[in-house]
Amino acid sequence: MFQSFDVTARPEQGPPRLAALRVVMAAQACDAFLVPRADAHQGEYVAPRDDRLAWLTGFTGSAGFCAVLPDVAGVFIDGRYRTQVKAQVADVYTPVPWPDITLGPWLADRLQAGAIVGFDPWLHSAGQIETLETSLAAAGIKAQACDNLVDRVWDDQPAPPMGPVKAHPLEFAGEPHAEKRARLAAGLRTDGQCAALITLPDSICWLLNIRGSDIPRNPVAQGFAILHDTGQVDLFMAQGKLSQVIDHLGPDVTVHAVDTLETALQALGGSVRVDRSTVPYILADLLGDRADFAGDPCALPKARKNPAEIAGSAAAHLRDGAAVVELLAWLDAQPIGSLRETDVVTKLETLRRSDNALQDISFETIAGTGPNGAIMHYRVTEDTDSTLHDGQLIVLDSGGQYLDGTTDITRTIAIGAPPHEACAAFTRVLQGMIAMSCLRWPVGLAGRDIEAIGRMPLWLAGQDFDHGLGHGVGAYLSVHEGPQRLSRVSQVPLEAGMILSNEPGYYREGAFGIRIENLIVAQDAAPKPGGDTHRKMLDWRTLTFAPIDRRLVVADMLTHSERAWINSYHAEVAEKIGPRLSPSAKTWLDAATSHI
Repeated sequence: MFQSFDVTARPEQGPPRLAALRVVMAAQACDAFLVPRADAHQGEYVAPRDDRLAWLTGFTGSAGFCAVLPDVAGVFIDGRYRTQVKAQVADVYTPVPWPDITLGPWLADRLQAGAIVGFDPWLHSAGQIETLETSLAAAGIKAQACDNLVDRVWDDQPAPPMGPVKAHPLEFAGEPHAEKRARLAAGLRTDGQCAALITLPDSICWLLNIRGSDIPRNPVAQGFAILHDTGQVDLFMAQGKLSQVIDHLGPDVTVHAVDTLETALQALGGSVRVDRSTVPYILADLLGDRADFAGDPCALPKARKNPAEIAGSAAAHLRDGAAVVELLAWLDAQPIGSLRETDVVTKLETLRRSDNALQDISFETIAGTGPNGAIMHYRVTEDTDSTLHDGQLIVLDSGGQYLDGTTDITRTIAIGAPPHEACAAFTRVLQGMIAMSCLRWPVGLAGRDIEAIGRMPLWLAGQDFDHGLGHGVGAYLSVHEGPQRLSRVSQVPLEAGMILSNEPGYYREGAFGIRIENLIVAQDAAPKPGGDTHRKMLDWRTLTFAPIDRRLVVADMLTHSERAWINSYHAEVAEKIGPRLSPSAKTWLDAATSHI
């Protein structure tokens, strides 16, 4: 099994660890210390060695941070985790709704003028510290870089990851890394930059057509890279990881020890491109006036998938869809009350593992039944494993890391006879997903400009959900990939080739959760008769194929066009997935995709 059900953090571990940290803080003369869920590379995911937030507090969400003061410790979490945090942290921690409440004012309300807020300069971006310093200045409070104080009290901290790095085949990458380096270097020369500092592991792996295993569920290798305006790259990564790819990297990629990075940056003689939101504060401070905050040069090219990457993703989704349908058919055949959440997770992974291209799951499978379904990023453990009872829903959010693509699919499934209230909410969620799937929009619009389309049916009923409508997805890379998002805060214009999730949901704490998710890729829209010939438009192509549970659909709530979309989608599922199934699953699918 890729996934385990071990309990990785317990609330009762938090108080003694917090007390030990406060002792070190007092000795360091820190009035506050910040503990982010971040590593020096500033990606979304961290290796076990860097999971300081979970170790200290017990909170295992993928975003958030803790601000520790002598008399209060605030755990800042966004809307996705406000239910989860209650079960994971002890009462010595205070959950803080973020970004409704921001860090600077929260600290200013609790500290006196002259107070020192300590932070590890490797674990916070330049943008984060700039914002913090600005908000604290009026209160006379200083943010001060210091050693990581959590590391001083974490006695059994895991070793740094040393997973082997492998070459990513050209048939899946679609472009040699020499061409990528030359293309991006030309952009640096045009912008008057002598080099770019790249810190995100997925950016480095995309640029050099390599993949690693340093981060669970993400095929990336930790390191840093300097891309020069000549197209040459200095790669700062442990030599022990790279033995299999030296020939692949070639003479224009030079490998260095990680601890020589600062010396190399000091030697650069011109403007250096960095990303304000991801470059560690210590490195931006070292560059000083030479830092050009123009963004990660890999971000948009990586997001705009080339034809080989799109074809690979489409192929991976068909095989993955077959595994999901086999699971759904199996699930329906089991007696109600005979399964637990872990049974569902184990069965689905077993089905996926029959594909030799599978390298890992793309994240810990979410299989939440009843009240657990209302925890948006629920992870089943030995302690929380629950039976699937009659009248409940189960939210099943999962994906695979295949050599040719990354998948992410969510289906909400009825167990027995679901209540009408849940069916009505499910139908509104489905209507939002359909509305986004059918959308055409002018080139130049960002996620924030169109995201409301997927929320409208819920809004009209006085309902909503506290996560974005969709995130970017990599090509055998991170399942959450920026900079594109379907989010009210995303200002990045959507472009052809970008793969995103389309996943509206609804969550009733203590009762049930609902989410439906397909992956979609933006593409140039065909002209419409009578349309503006000068106006370029985009639309979506669906990549995910698996049936939507018709038992949860209130057909009378659907419009004619919504009903037509579901029937057309189900016909395509039957056509594309049916031939890949066992006879029993094919029979189940024929019934599951019959017309509404």
